[in-house]
Amino acid sequence: MNYMRFFSALTLLVASSVVYSQSDDRAEILNKITSLRSELKVNEEKFLSPAPSDYEADAEFLRQPRTGLIRLLPREEYDKPEKLTTRGGGAYYSFTRLKHEYGYGSDIELSRDEFSVGFAGADYGFMGMIEGEDINSVTLDHPAVQYLVSLKVPVKLEDARIEYKRGWEGVIASGIHYKGRLKALAGKTYVLRSINYGESDILVCFQTVRKDVDGSWILAWKMLKEFDKPKLEQVKDGQ
Repeated sequence: MNYMRFFSALTLLVASSVVYSQSDDRAEILNKITSLRSELKVNEEKFLSPAPSDYEADAEFLRQPRTGLIRLLPREEYDKPEKLTTRGGGAYYSFTRLKHEYGYGSDIELSRDEFSVGFAGADYGFMGMIEGEDINSVTLDHPAVQYLVSLKVPVKLEDARIEYKRGWEGVIASGIHYKGRLKALAGKTYVLRSINYGESDILVCFQTVRKDVDGSWILAWKMLKEFDKPKLEQVKDGQ
């Protein structure tokens, strides 16, 4: 009987040691995962950033308030789980949140050498290219900006969908063709109004600095105006 108790206690001790060992191993693995995730995030942020030479070249511009320099990656190349963990693959950017992560008020997308605006639900927007202008010369009073300033944001879903359709068909005003999608061209200046319901409504001017060898584009941008946060009327049941 004493032998039986001894072997039972020994078996319990061995089993407990295995459990504790497994717990220690799992904790160590989790620590490694956390460390690797942090390292991955740092490296992705470096990969998404413009080159140091870009910041040096635009240092004077970047000293102005509400300006920035970003890199957009081509969605068709990088929006893949085996390449980047950043949602959207670095092809999107929010000028209010200052983030590439797609889905939180994204204002611009790069895909197949085209910029676009308006990506989810009733969100929409318009862009226009200003020929022969530098980003520094474009202000809120610029004639090419007036159409975008004057846009009335609808509060009804059906009206928002009409505006979304207009964005893809295009509108000509003051000699400029405003659309929801425009070709990315080197050294050009663009104005963009992006309406994200429940998130933001902004007017931005940006200029293409250069196209990198991997198909990404470096953009210099400045905020011209932030409008009131747009909201859609709640549709009542039965209406």
